[in-house]
Amino acid sequence: MSRLYDTVEPSVIDEDMLQKAVEEQGPKDEAGKIAKSEGIDFADVTSLRLEFKNILEIDNMWSFENLTKLQLDNNIIEKIKGLDELVNLVWLDLSFNNIEMIEGLDKLTKLQDLTLYNNRISRIENMDKLTDLHVLSLGNNNLTDLENVIHLRRFRKLRTLNLAGNPFCEQAEYKQYVTAYVSSIDFLDYRLIDEQSRAAATERYHLSIEEMLHNERVADQKYEEEKKREVEEALYREGYVDGLDGPELFEGMYADDNEGKKMKEMPGVDDLMVTFREKFVGICKQIFDYGLQENSKRQEEVSQFWECVMEAKTENKDAGIGHINNFMNMKKRVFAEMNHITDSALLDQKVKEYNKEVTELWDKLMALELQLVDQFEEIIKEFERNLQDMGSTFIENVQGYLSQCRDLENNHHERMLEIAIVTLEKVVKNELDDEINDDLRNLFVDKDTIINAVTSSHDVHLLKIDNKEDDMVTRINGWMKNTIEKIHYEQEVKRNRERVAEINNLIDHLREEIENLEVLQGTGY
Repeated sequence: MSRLYDTVEPSVIDEDMLQKAVEEQGPKDEAGKIAKSEGIDFADVTSLRLEFKNILEIDNMWSFENLTKLQLDNNIIEKIKGLDELVNLVWLDLSFNNIEMIEGLDKLTKLQDLTLYNNRISRIENMDKLTDLHVLSLGNNNLTDLENVIHLRRFRKLRTLNLAGNPFCEQAEYKQYVTAYVSSIDFLDYRLIDEQSRAAATERYHLSIEEMLHNERVADQKYEEEKKREVEEALYREGYVDGLDGPELFEGMYADDNEGKKMKEMPGVDDLMVTFREKFVGICKQIFDYGLQENSKRQEEVSQFWECVMEAKTENKDAGIGHINNFMNMKKRVFAEMNHITDSALLDQKVKEYNKEVTELWDKLMALELQLVDQFEEIIKEFERNLQDMGSTFIENVQGYLSQCRDLENNHHERMLEIAIVTLEKVVKNELDDEINDDLRNLFVDKDTIINAVTSSHDVHLLKIDNKEDDMVTRINGWMKNTIEKIHYEQEVKRNRERVAEINNLIDHLREEIENLEVLQGTGY
């Protein structure tokens, strides 16, 4: 425990502490008064300082979703946690705390500058997701294993590294070792690495580094392949054609079909299976190609929709700014005139004229908002119609393709039934040329048994095809429904509500300004 515990009461980050810090660091003067009276939304805060507050535990940070800079230095924090929601964080200072382990940073993938100076950290670890790291300070910790520095090689963008004050810095080879193995850095312990020092370090460790480079290239290639596959699989899921670019659906029909697996061993089935598989997988590939093509069209439609929305917003915003600028010019002129008016009646007249202009501004801004609402309503209706048409066409064509799969299955079922009856007759007459295994022979005890087996296999296959169709139809319908609902809420409800609140807040502020001016004149200022 920190010695500070003897004299200072530890604290946890709570709502009161956050509110106070935000207000203290927020805008000043008139803007600050407005922000304080209306309340500051934590989601709007981009920078926050919480240093020297005796914080023991990080908590209640979930509302700061747009925070990019956070200072938590000079506290008594023992564990890095509670930061998962700060996904936009770029700069984080946790120096001068009591942290013993690097952890809790996996979600901070945008982090570029991380300071953990003067803590109790004994190992460099748990930082793999911080691939955008440019600056890292781990000075004055308890790092003893120099080889642990190799962990930092994965940060290809790392340019500044501070490790000074750790036990391994006493080793004679420290600087050369770090320079050689963490070759991306330009500054080590706040000193520029000159070319001569870099060359000497590289020469000293070149053999082991060459082997390491080879292993890294292999690992990088594997990573790129996996990343490419993940991107492709995400695209296939987005197009609802995952599992259709190969034999997955075909093989899935037999995965739970125990009878079908046995009957594959019947004489004469081999060639039948080859043809069946080839044609079935070919139709799946057609669905796959068609699905990707239609997904591209849907995404283009969505992109065009948002372009229309932004164009309407920009045009409407520009018109609103024009009205506000005209008003502000009038306000400046009126306020200047009022400062020289001593006649109360004339002053009252100016106030009335000003308030009338405020009301007219409100009318103009609200008219623009109503105009935008009408525009959005038309844009959304057209988008919804297009989306529904595209979705219906997609579903109809997919069902057509899968009907072909069912036809293939039905034909295959008839051929299997024919082969099974012929085989049964040969088994009964003991005229079967080929040997069959016991599992298959048990199906030929009588006609009903083998017919039931063939029918059971057929039912399993049809169920797999039906399930695939239901899955694709359900998913695209769900996507269309969620997309439309989200747009209706964000553009028609949430955006309109926020815009009306903005207009009303502006108008209230403009009215308060004239009232405050009147009060000042009444007091003789």
